[in-house]
Amino acid sequence: MWKFDITDLEELAPQIERLYKKKAELDDSRPIPPSALNRIREDLTLEWTYNSNSIEGNTLTLQETQMILKEGITVKGKSLREHFEAYNHEKAIDYLYQLINKNYTLRSIDILSLHGLVLRSIEDDYAGRIRNGGVRIVGANFTPPNARKVPDFIDELVSFVNENPLALNDVVLSTIFHHKFVWIHPFFDGNGRTVRLAMNLLLMRNGFPPAIILKNDRKKYYEALNQANNGKYYKLCLLMIQALERSLNIYLNALPNSSYGEFDLISNIVSEPDIPYGQEYVSLLARQGKIDAYKEGRDWLTTKEAVKEYINRKR
Repeated sequence: MWKFDITDLEELAPQIERLYKKKAELDDSRPIPPSALNRIREDLTLEWTYNSNSIEGNTLTLQETQMILKEGITVKGKSLREHFEAYNHEKAIDYLYQLINKNYTLRSIDILSLHGLVLRSIEDDYAGRIRNGGVRIVGANFTPPNARKVPDFIDELVSFVNENPLALNDVVLSTIFHHKFVWIHPFFDGNGRTVRLAMNLLLMRNGFPPAIILKNDRKKYYEALNQANNGKYYKLCLLMIQALERSLNIYLNALPNSSYGEFDLISNIVSEPDIPYGQEYVSLLARQGKIDAYKEGRDWLTTKEAVKEYINRKR
């Protein structure tokens, strides 16, 4: 089950190296002032909750999610389930932060606890419990394993990521965990939200911020998972890198002495007279992870320095 070919991920080495450089700068800036740290965590918790629930079909907007979480307001026209999905996801994130420390090792019980929080008051009969029957995923190119095999597969996966026999870096390890968890599909419902929480345990235990997969990347995300089912991890790993870089940039942009340039819309960057590329080409470089860039909604942001660095590499 744990045999896979990740040779194509060697192409992503420069992007992963860039992530570790940013993480190093973030580490060197610690301790971050508590007021700034709390503000960033609150913002990321809101975005994480909104995007993860939206990927699964929740129709709450970002603003409505904020009203529910911060003000306790009931949104007219939205179902009780959607309200619980927002409340529950925030509580699951709070629990995740309680687990994190530098010596943390992943445990099956923690995954079950996260799932229990995700489905609390929604499907209490299934919350925190491994499925005991078959499931089928619409649009996927695989069938999850028989329910009898699920507990052993989960134990094997947890052992694999904790022992890390291939000495994979945090980004690749969390990518493989993410895909294998989805393949196992251990629960009747709530698998997606749970795996996007659990894979961040692997990143955050080593000092990374959470990687938040955006609602606008939903189609790309499912296509990447389907490719991983065929042994091709490149697109899923690239998506993880981009999600993680976005969160790192949010932290770094909050630091007073960050060495990274000011991020701006690509359309503004290419309007500079000393940038020889057009918007379409720079956007392609951003999507491919070849320049330092991150996504906000449907827009890509980068820095003039990042584009110039790419130009110099090509000379």
